[in-house]
Amino acid sequence: MVDKARIRRILIYAAKCVTGVLMVLGLSRLVNYDDIIWVLISVMLVLSPDGSDAVTLAVTRIKANAVGGVVGFLLILLHPNMIFMMCTAVFVTVVICNLLNLEAATRTALAATIIVMTHEAGEHLWDTAVARVLSVLAGCLLGLLITFLFHNRYTKQTAEMILPRPDRGGE
Repeated sequence: MVDKARIRRILIYAAKCVTGVLMVLGLSRLVNYDDIIWVLISVMLVLSPDGSDAVTLAVTRIKANAVGGVVGFLLILLHPNMIFMMCTAVFVTVVICNLLNLEAATRTALAATIIVMTHEAGEHLWDTAVARVLSVLAGCLLGLLITFLFHNRYTKQTAEMILPRPDRGGE
């Protein structure tokens, strides 16, 4: 027997992810921005496969991304030693996320920390860190927008017309 509710969740999550890719690619062309990988990663980290608490989880992940981005940004500016500062940033990010009750999104925060702190050889730390923080924030905001689009009542009504709920006679 096919679990229609599970299939429906998978299809909605896949649609959210594809929407994220399309939005990032479309907006990047519109504003002529080429370094989209960090925006894409941030969007995907914010999106949630479960619809019941998708908005709450997205907001939690955005808070965690902000923690990770700020920690990474401050520590990379504090000292350029990548090994020491990356280890310190990871430690501080985990501690702050736990203090702020963001444990469920700590991995997202750690991804943001690492995104902000890594840079190509020869690049200026300051420029790269600022660009990465902005990319992470843009990705978070797009992820939140997509979550709102997919989890408002009008979108749910449309989705139910296309993919009827099993509990409402859609078999």
